[in-house]
Amino acid sequence: MKPQAGESSPGKESLDRFTRTAEIATRDVIRTYSTSFGLATRLLGRRHRRHIRNIYAMVRIADEIVDGVAAEAGLDPRAQNAALSDYRSETHRAMRTGYSSDMILHAFARTAREVGIDEELTVPFFASMQSDLPGADDAPGFTAYDARAHGRYVYGSAEVVGLMCLQVFLQGQVRGPAELESLRTGARQLGAAFQNINFLRDLADDTQRLRRGYLTGASRLTDADRDAWVGTIRGQLEQARRAIPLLPRDSRTAVRSALALFSALTDRIARTPAADLYRRRVRVPDLQKALLTASAVIRTWLERR
Repeated sequence: MKPQAGESSPGKESLDRFTRTAEIATRDVIRTYSTSFGLATRLLGRRHRRHIRNIYAMVRIADEIVDGVAAEAGLDPRAQNAALSDYRSETHRAMRTGYSSDMILHAFARTAREVGIDEELTVPFFASMQSDLPGADDAPGFTAYDARAHGRYVYGSAEVVGLMCLQVFLQGQVRGPAELESLRTGARQLGAAFQNINFLRDLADDTQRLRRGYLTGASRLTDADRDAWVGTIRGQLEQARRAIPLLPRDSRTAVRSALALFSALTDRIARTPAADLYRRRVRVPDLQKALLTASAVIRTWLERR
């Protein structure tokens, strides 16, 4: 609508208001979908929080498209694929222009442009999301991931998200090649560990409702399989732990807290029979979460650097 005579054209104030409103929307997404991630975000320095929320919200909505929301809304496989394709296209358009009428994507795009997230990270992410959908002309079936497909999926769905978060933490900082490579390895390994832990936690939902076999293909997970994955995850967490001292101080507490929580989850999963993982979702009690968070706060506070 054009301004009337005597009115001024909307300028940057309107854009700033829209962006602030968009970031309120991303805050609501994280509050609704992940209390644990929301807690970890509050442990970040103020300069990081909105960026991490903006990343989480974009990723979350893409995940919801492929994890049942579109299907429950009545979309057939072709329409589900179209919904994800539209979302991917609008994400990349927003990243190029710095604006979207979709508030979640607008907020993500502002973060991407500010901290240097580009399509090198978003293209693999959407490729992993795409692999969760049946072909446009296919009837839904069971999707089995072999070791190679699992690796590709985890890189796109989780490791690149860790790299996006690292871009936020390092904004404005210059690091040497060796240190930067250690940080990138840590970010990727932490993302991979989180994803693999969630595969074990969500075994029932993934195999029964979503009809996906991320860990053992079409085979049923055994106790030996569980032990092997627990060993892999613990190795990934250890690599991520080594990189924490290299992070900016105002991001370490949140990362330490999240790592400690998922380490505790891994320990609980290691004690849970594989058959039980198909019946219940393992969780860490709230009191233990609080103690782990307090320990992370104290550990970072005691560090000199």
